[in-house]
Amino acid sequence: MAHPLSFTPYTSTQSVLQTGSLQALFAQVQYLSHLQQHLDLLLEPAARDQCRVANFREGCLFLIIKDAAWATRLRYRQQKLIQSLGELREFAGLHQIVFKVSPDQQAIQPIQRSLPSLSSKAAVDLLETAAAIQDPQLRAALERLARHAKPSTG
Repeated sequence: MAHPLSFTPYTSTQSVLQTGSLQALFAQVQYLSHLQQHLDLLLEPAARDQCRVANFREGCLFLIIKDAAWATRLRYRQQKLIQSLGELREFAGLHQIVFKVSPDQQAIQPIQRSLPSLSSKAAVDLLETAAAIQDPQLRAALERLARHAKPSTG
């Protein structure tokens, strides 16, 4: 019995492509690409970059939309799309379009917010106010705020 980590000989690309599951996957990719081309002909140029065919089965077309605003626009046009696509042999039996919003992960970047700065004069005022406060929690909160002051540059 071979060790689980034993060396497996190189398999040619051609033999890998001829295996059933990989060949079926490749055929599905080509099929979806073909459907995408037909869809692109019906979409306005700006929408083409936002919309990808994910699947078509049992009369239901699944589309991945990068942006919620575009998904809303396309939902308004859903019946017209169903009618236009349904006339094509590739979309025979189409009766529903499902829109799924999936933003492009690379396009999402955290918003950099700069916090307002606290002047050294404001920090002094906060400390003076804190000294006059009897409530220890409020006094501590004002002192913490004062520590966030920008150092004076004078």
